Amino acid sequence: MGHEIELNGVTYRRPNRPVVVVCIDGGDPAYFERGLSDGFLPNIRRFREHGFSAVAHGVMPSYTNPNNMSIVTGSPQSVHGISGNYFLDPDTGEEHMMNDPVFLRSETLLEKFSAAGARVVAITAKDKLRRLLGRGLDFENGCINFSSEKSDTCTMEENGIENVLDMVGLPLPDVYSADLSTFVLEAGIKILERGGVDLMYLSLTDYIQHKYGPGTPEINDLYTSLDSAFGRLADAGAVVAVTADHGMSDKSLPDGSPNVVYLMDELDAQFGENTTRVVLPITDPYVRHHGALGGFARVYCTEGTGVDDVLGFVGDLDGIEAVYDKAAACSEFDLPPDREGDVVVVSNANTAIGRSEAEHDLSELQGYRLRSHGGLAERYVPFILSEPLTDDYARRSAVGTINSYEIFDYAINGV
Repeated sequence: MGHEIELNGVTYRRPNRPVVVVCIDGGDPAYFERGLSDGFLPNIRRFREHGFSAVAHGVMPSYTNPNNMSIVTGSPQSVHGISGNYFLDPDTGEEHMMNDPVFLRSETLLEKFSAAGARVVAITAKDKLRRLLGRGLDFENGCINFSSEKSDTCTMEENGIENVLDMVGLPLPDVYSADLSTFVLEAGIKILERGGVDLMYLSLTDYIQHKYGPGTPEINDLYTSLDSAFGRLADAGAVVAVTADHGMSDKSLPDGSPNVVYLMDELDAQFGENTTRVVLPITDPYVRHHGALGGFARVYCTEGTGVDDVLGFVGDLDGIEAVYDKAAACSEFDLPPDREGDVVVVSNANTAIGRSEAEHDLSELQGYRLRSHGGLAERYVPFILSEPLTDDYARRSAVGTINSYEIFDYAINGV
């Protein structure tokens, strides 16, 4: 492959050893802090002591698709266009899942390195991200792209690999389980140990983090296995970089019931039915663990409904941290204007936003406290490297904010 590639204003050199970036879905920094305090994360401790560690900013809204695509493009959503898991097309009035590469407006680092002759591996827990991450990968040149969820149906033509279950030595994991994440890591380790990998991206799932907070046995079990996998990746010769797509906050009342502002109900009561439309960009096919309740909503105003009136009304609702008109939201969060609502609503750390109370099936939470994300409180993520930074990157890290989408830059150019 060539000696360097350029993408979105950054020049990336050719890695002289494998680089593995892991995105822990829902990987709030508090999980690592508690695990380190309790003494069961020896590899993360090793990385922090001998490599580099910081808390970075993820992009807003703090959801899965926007942050994963920012990480693999090294850019904000205004560049790559994936501003939610879900969005409203203003030209047609139709709502769409943003899991199709047609919505992606930037090349990814993965496809750029693949085009330059690198062997690239992208493994994701849920299949919703697979095609976005795998766009443009050259499977004939040894690149690989698959999901844990569909690992039993992989083909050379579609995924660059087959017989994945036999290779990993584990059964097909349930989509609502911690096993979906550990399968990604075990697959990545097996492929890395075979040799020949230049760049690897491993994206996990947040099912367990939605249900359990730091210090719980379930989290301790998961993070023990994550820590072990990180150590094995590093011991196999890789530069290992660990970040997350978003954090996680408890959004329940003291009695355990969800603390929710049903925004559509509130707007209908104030302005009348069909005067506004609320879109929740957390929405995706996997809602059992959060009931499609998050910390970020988009409001579209119909004719006759004033944006300023909506801003003033929603801003006074209990549990709402901030409201913005379209221009202010795009400026504040670097969002693409053509995929943004007339009003953006962000709840506080302890509150979730729903559409209408009748639309959300909270029985899906199965009695667990609602833990979710999407707002400002959940944009903070770990940023950990197994190797120390160069002097230039150490100086850079000490000035200003580190963005999670800089992780490939740091891991490739900065160690």
